[in-house]
Amino acid sequence: MQAYIIRRLLALLPTLFFASLIVFVSMRLIPGDVIDLMLAQNDIVTTQDRARIEAALGLDQPVMSQYFDWVGGVLQGDLGRSLWQNTPVVDQLWATMPITFELGLLALIVALSVAIPIGIYSAIRQDSAGDYVARSFSLVMLAVPSFWLGTLVMVFPSVWWRWSPPLEYVRFFDDPIANLSHMIVPAILLGLSMSAVTMRMTRTMMLEVMRQDYIRTARAKGVSEHLTIVRHALRNGLIPVVTLIGLQAPLLIGGAVILEQIFVVPGMGLLLLEAVFQRDYPVISGIFLIVGVGVLLINLLVDLSYGFLDPKVRHQ
Repeated sequence: MQAYIIRRLLALLPTLFFASLIVFVSMRLIPGDVIDLMLAQNDIVTTQDRARIEAALGLDQPVMSQYFDWVGGVLQGDLGRSLWQNTPVVDQLWATMPITFELGLLALIVALSVAIPIGIYSAIRQDSAGDYVARSFSLVMLAVPSFWLGTLVMVFPSVWWRWSPPLEYVRFFDDPIANLSHMIVPAILLGLSMSAVTMRMTRTMMLEVMRQDYIRTARAKGVSEHLTIVRHALRNGLIPVVTLIGLQAPLLIGGAVILEQIFVVPGMGLLLLEAVFQRDYPVISGIFLIVGVGVLLINLLVDLSYGFLDPKVRHQ
């Protein structure tokens, strides 16, 4: 097991290298670089001032030279400094990362709390009224973007009932109630959007497992339906579902980008959106590096979880 984990961790390095290189280069291909934005903001158009700013920010070097300088800093724990605030990127990520992590964790709890029970119920009550309602709900959640629902939640309750979700963020350890009241609405919207695919996968796998011979054998031995589902069917049916949850991990960050802006949640999604508008290259590269590491580690945990769900799986 330890050798397997070490090999997987080492395999992350080339993936992170190529992913960071793609992000680093592609951001500089977007029309209108950070120098243009700075010059437009300060009404400066002279070539000398542009060259001076480029040299001060280190942007006068070739792109690959800038990239390897950045990689050298990353290996030393330095992700660079913001081109606009001149503050360390690590400090900005340290301030925003726990917020996005909290939102993603709450959304994941909502998604699993909705998807797995409803998926199981839909499978064991196949073609019933509840099954049709569950499948219709999942189709609606697949078709409706979470940011569109977020816009509706912000607009219509304020018009109809003079109520809107809290928009002032409070850290969890300062006031847990105020924190959750601010985070719960975007977490529910993001979790419901994520639950649609998981719900359908849970239903499909449970239907397949419930038709297996060992399930019929358990029923023939007189094992109760509840124990048959929980002890035999659910454990085997969850393996593809866990894989799907790992694949959906990037959606927690992608969906949080717009929702954090709508609900004024000062997390990494909002920081990324502002950095893209400002072409703040070190911030963008730092965020994608952290997100990439997080996604790869989540997929590693998903692979390790197979051994707990299926005793036949052994990692060597």
